[in-house]
Amino acid sequence: DCQMLLNQLKEITGIQDSAFLHAALKAANGDLMEAVTFLTEEQAREPAQDAAAAEPSAWEGSAVGRQLPQNVTTALTPNNRASPRAVEAFGPLESPKAQAAERDAAERPQEAHSAENKNRSKRKRCEVWGENPKRNDWRRVGDWPVGMKNIGNTCWFSAVIQSLFQLPEFRKLVLGYSLPQNVLESCCSHTGKRNIAFMQELQCLFALMLGTRRKFVDPSAALELLRDAFRSAEEQQQDVSEFTHKLLDWLEDAFQLAVKVKSPGDKSENPMVQLFYGTFLTEGVHEGNTFSKIETFGQYPLQVNGYRNLNECLEGAMVEGELDEATASQSVKYGQERWFTKLPPVLTFELSRFEFNQSLGQPEKIHTKLEFPQTIYMDRYLYCSKELIQMKREEMKRLKEKMAILQQKLERYMKYGSGPARFPLPDMLQYVLEFIATKPAVVVASAQGSQAAVPQSRAEPRLLDVISQPSGVRERKDTRTEDAAFLLANSSPQQKSSTPLQPSGSPAEASEGPAPHVVSEEELNLVRTCLQRWRNEIEQDVRDLKESIARISLSIEQMYCDPLLQQVPYRLHAVLVHEGQANAGHYWAYIYDQPRKSWLKYNDISVTESSWEELERDSFGGLRNASAYCLMYISDKVSRFVAGTG
Repeated sequence: DCQMLLNQLKEITGIQDSAFLHAALKAANGDLMEAVTFLTEEQAREPAQDAAAAEPSAWEGSAVGRQLPQNVTTALTPNNRASPRAVEAFGPLESPKAQAAERDAAERPQEAHSAENKNRSKRKRCEVWGENPKRNDWRRVGDWPVGMKNIGNTCWFSAVIQSLFQLPEFRKLVLGYSLPQNVLESCCSHTGKRNIAFMQELQCLFALMLGTRRKFVDPSAALELLRDAFRSAEEQQQDVSEFTHKLLDWLEDAFQLAVKVKSPGDKSENPMVQLFYGTFLTEGVHEGNTFSKIETFGQYPLQVNGYRNLNECLEGAMVEGELDEATASQSVKYGQERWFTKLPPVLTFELSRFEFNQSLGQPEKIHTKLEFPQTIYMDRYLYCSKELIQMKREEMKRLKEKMAILQQKLERYMKYGSGPARFPLPDMLQYVLEFIATKPAVVVASAQGSQAAVPQSRAEPRLLDVISQPSGVRERKDTRTEDAAFLLANSSPQQKSSTPLQPSGSPAEASEGPAPHVVSEEELNLVRTCLQRWRNEIEQDVRDLKESIARISLSIEQMYCDPLLQQVPYRLHAVLVHEGQANAGHYWAYIYDQPRKSWLKYNDISVTESSWEELERDSFGGLRNASAYCLMYISDKVSRFVAGTG
């Protein structure tokens, strides 16, 4: 037992002096963690004195062929992650080479800076680089989450790993991963060895993220193992969903080696499957034949185009075509419904924001806005709610059909007319009322000669004839001034000379705007009464239609607010964001920090406090080239677990 403890101390601290380690164990009364604390405190004094916090580098390297001792992984469980002992327990992963790197950085700052400048020219535009050559700017403050260095188009790696690392249950699984020696020795396949190596590198990376004294870590060692999994990781932007699929597959296979099962294909006890995978049932009809099948899913894909929010996306994914008993055996050739039969504790949605443009022969990004809630209730998509949901879908269909009819009626009122230009009918009646109420123009004849009244007396009957005919008013109202001008132009010279100049050459010019030329009080009262009554009736019709549409819209919005359908809440845990176009861009993540009760933004080496408002602006889409690409929800039970353990 003593030798085993010594070996573990060597592994943890990097100290090879057995006598020194034995003395530390004796001073700690055989308590491994007390000994680790004693040794690491001693080691930490030097770098603490010179405040050197060097940039993570190659020494934070391979963990292949070694595993973290069980006692240390226990110290890094969520309950202990903020304790100084847990941090110190993994501080030696940065020692003694880490401290040597710190001293080198302190002694040769100019050399490090020139190397940094040399590498800067190789950086891609998707990278965020904010490293400051000042050593103190690299030092971690308290237990604030650490960032992750972008080593060349690897922002996708950081976004996914950070969202997984902040799941205490997943973090616990990774840090506690171990394989019996006989399993390690019997694993001969290249794939198996690679998966184990990757798990061990991830374990080491997670330990550093908990225990490092720096603001960010270097994931190079873990990334090296992923290089071969992608076609050209250095040259092209990696797809988050592709990477996450690959990552979960590797981790699933690695955990499968640690699970004792009778059948190699039995993954029911695999912790990765239990945490991230669920099942759904598909029922449908095809060419008159019914079918039913159960499938497993890890990340559920959702189309974005044509939908306003996440629930609409899910509804569109769950129902395709028409499917009911009345039509299944008749004209409908295809239709299906999907129902979740088992939801995983961590539910991930892939938002399909890329589509292939056939004419251009290249992919394009979909920038349309898509809203998603902080809490989503999954009851309406569960098989156990099938009967109730089908009834509600029928009611929803009926309400939408009724609303479509009402909206068509309302449109006839709001876009009235037979020509290309349409206007709201209440406004048109109001305009006519205003026209009728305008004071008629008065043309005053001269008292010096009776001849001046001749053209006016000749013109007046023609205008009265026009006004007396309802259709004539509409068809020839614009010719009144032309008629008067025509009479004046064709009068005799004597008549012209005897007509005095008037302030306005025509009735239309006698007022500031259009007004009736001739209208009696009786006509004015009759028209005003009719127009006002019609306008009031039409406005009431419009109000009734709008109120009916609003009531139906509210019924549709509240259709699934039934308390019976709010029993399975999922809380938003992380949002992976992509900014750019289909072939290039940058990824970062928003992750909810339960202990701090706030959203944090993980952008490569930078981890900053954020807000739901900022998340909305960056993630919903529609405003600029940034939008959510992947949503990670956790069940309410997991959410409470996270809150309780930090």
